[in-house]
Amino acid sequence: MAEEKTRNQRKVLSATVVSNKMDKTLVVKVAHSAAHPLYRKVVKITSKCYVHDEKNEAQVGDVVEIMETRPLSKLKRWRLVRIIRHAESD
Repeated sequence: MAEEKTRNQRKVLSATVVSNKMDKTLVVKVAHSAAHPLYRKVVKITSKCYVHDEKNEAQVGDVVEIMETRPLSKLKRWRLVRIIRHAESD
């Protein structure tokens, strides 16, 4: 019986685009809530991720879905899966 190699599931998150000034790279803000360790108050925690956007299609303010991937550069560890919601333009 041959054993099949299976790849682990990759993390998929939704985030908001903060910057798209770089070529094929986005900076996104990922937010989640957690209880404070001492006071038990729920606080909002944000972290910044660098995302590979091959087609330069996401704009600032868009809500996007990102997936974990191998290291693509010094800081990029995520890639763009799809744009969930476009930013409202004035």
